[in-house]
Amino acid sequence: MWSGNGRKPAARYRTKASSLKDLAAAAGRASYRRVTWRTGSKGPMRSRFRVQSVRPAGVTTRRHARSQAAGAAGWDGVLPAMTLLTEWPTGAQAPAEYWLSSLPADTTLRHLVRLAKMRWRIEHDYREMKHGLGLDHFEGRTWRGWHHHVTLVTAAHAFLTLRRLDPKAPAPA
Repeated sequence: MWSGNGRKPAARYRTKASSLKDLAAAAGRASYRRVTWRTGSKGPMRSRFRVQSVRPAGVTTRRHARSQAAGAAGWDGVLPAMTLLTEWPTGAQAPAEYWLSSLPADTTLRHLVRLAKMRWRIEHDYREMKHGLGLDHFEGRTWRGWHHHVTLVTAAHAFLTLRRLDPKAPAPA
């Protein structure tokens, strides 16, 4: 913070901060590439995506960057670059979904999209663990008991997933 004594500090960045919506729409619809991330029950699931490098701003981001650099040589005040993945669905007037990633910059667009769209799989697994394996049936009162219950449910889910994915497992009639 500048107290008025001496020279006013120079800005660290050449461009002004802007919103995600503005960043995503600035290059136009033509800069988005069509990507298919999986095949669903109604056919291939696809949309248009774009990847760009950004430096997130804000107090929380600055605090996190400063705490991460505390053990290193020190923090120079420059926020780390991150990857912004944006989806602009066909027929939409503007980009609709945004994801920030700290994966390496050379991560492919297809891989980023598959990871971003994995939400359905996670929700499906959670529902299976909750309703099929009893994740929500714990009625104990101790942390240790809850931890044991969740561990056993997770192990059962892992076992069933491996059985389902095993090509040599006999299929039910």
